[in-house]
Amino acid sequence: MAAIELRGLTKVYPGGVTALDALDLVVPDGEFFALLGPSGCGKTTLLRTIAGLEAATGGAVVIGGRDVTGVQPGERDVAMVFQDYALFPHMDVADNIAYPLRIKKVPKGARRGKAAEVGARLGLDGLMDRRPGQLSGGQQQRVALARVMATQAQAFLFDEPLSNLDARLRLEARTFLKKLQRELGVTTVFVTHDQAEALAMADRMAVMEAGHIRQIGTPAEVFQRPANTFVAAFIGSTPMNLLDATVRGDTLEVAGCKVPVPASAEGRLQDGERLVYGVRPEYMAYSDGPADAALAGKVAIVENLGASYLVTLDVGDVAVQAVVPEGREPAVGSDGHAVPRRDRALVYRDGELV
Repeated sequence: MAAIELRGLTKVYPGGVTALDALDLVVPDGEFFALLGPSGCGKTTLLRTIAGLEAATGGAVVIGGRDVTGVQPGERDVAMVFQDYALFPHMDVADNIAYPLRIKKVPKGARRGKAAEVGARLGLDGLMDRRPGQLSGGQQQRVALARVMATQAQAFLFDEPLSNLDARLRLEARTFLKKLQRELGVTTVFVTHDQAEALAMADRMAVMEAGHIRQIGTPAEVFQRPANTFVAAFIGSTPMNLLDATVRGDTLEVAGCKVPVPASAEGRLQDGERLVYGVRPEYMAYSDGPADAALAGKVAIVENLGASYLVTLDVGDVAVQAVVPEGREPAVGSDGHAVPRRDRALVYRDGELV
């Protein structure tokens, strides 16, 4: 297995479109690393450049200590699973799994044996004679995984491999994939636009925007302490409340209400300074009655999240959201008070975390 290192990696397409802008990144040996970001941010281009399917305009790709920037894809010793799995429809499961070994000129008996071994490990032993068109989406995904396992590559690259599965199967597949990666210990880079997948599966993750990496960290770090307002707005099943604020001594004035300066920024703000105050709906305590240091308003919307409710308050001319436990949801039109947790609230200056 091997670490992956990117040094000033740049990709500029014809016409001057910069897809990757001098990226530096190290993925240690054995890590499950997720690349997350909106469509068009460059995450798939980055993955394809690591694989050698796209040629870097500048910088270097180093895998296992070897500079592979100018090396052909088949000689980089990485294996890739594509969004559509890229299975050959005219081949049975066994031949699909064994195909990379065939390219490497492994004898037929040895490659069929390896395909059977890997297929059995992934629960495909009863399906080896079937063709992809006779398999479910989940089974096709396992064939694609078996194929990369059979290569015994130094690193696995996944380009949104769960996106074609239905919601329930995606949950099962991500648990299976994470468990498999831990067992194999293979360095893995996983591209997704689904933040729930990245947060659930990754050891560490990078959030990308317009060819730049905006933050790298563990899922907990990225969720709890977004480094800038882009990450804060992008990460989370319910968006972070990002509200204009003015420093008033040891408090912040937000939408006509006063809340304490967050613990993380205490002693680091200037009186009268204008900032952005951020707090996740999950870190808001909700009260029907008056409460100290609360954002008070009228309940505008109540959304059922299953085991909880997302409550939107109109506080002055801004919307503030709080997550309320099941059974405590308020009525639309009633008065509400959202009390932010001081230890979880954040402030941003010029878009960057203070």
